[in-house]
Amino acid sequence: MTQPRIMLADDHRLMLEGLQRLLHGHGEVVGTFEDGQSLLQAAQLLKPDLVLLDISMPVMNGLDTARQLKVHLPGCKIIFLTMHADPMYAAEAFIAGGCGYVLKRSAATELIQAIEVVLGGKPYASPEVVKDLLLPFLDGTVRLDVTDGISAQEREVLCMMAKGRPATEIAEGLNISVREAVEDISRIIEVLNLQRASR
Repeated sequence: MTQPRIMLADDHRLMLEGLQRLLHGHGEVVGTFEDGQSLLQAAQLLKPDLVLLDISMPVMNGLDTARQLKVHLPGCKIIFLTMHADPMYAAEAFIAGGCGYVLKRSAATELIQAIEVVLGGKPYASPEVVKDLLLPFLDGTVRLDVTDGISAQEREVLCMMAKGRPATEIAEGLNISVREAVEDISRIIEVLNLQRASR
């Protein structure tokens, strides 16, 4: 199987080096950049399958970079890898064209599976980020039941997500694999249509 072509943008060189090590064997890193504008210029030539973007970068931030990428390379998948846990940043990232949103502190445990989910055509966000966006579904403001396509296990995952538990803790608490937890998280985001609800 051909490995996905991946480009990285982060203004911290050590972070870029760490990501390259983490991605070894999971994708071909075709370029690393310390600002969005440099990545954007190279992307039109290198045509990546996936771009990992930080939000806070000099010259051109990640959100503006994503908007431009979707114009020039609409088929390219974008995952934001950031320290910003505020759900409003996540909402803005999805609106800008992102398919995934992973916190840097969770990268070691979540990033590879998030990449697989996103390349498979589904959205992904770290549970800590989406918890505030999920609250209306849990406090009764927005009704949610089995007719909405959420299984019993996914409801349990949903409750743990609302508490900000990462995928690893969700898996351990429910005695399921991390991969299964990640798939459930992706399914929940898809069913609840967080991208459109956040607009």
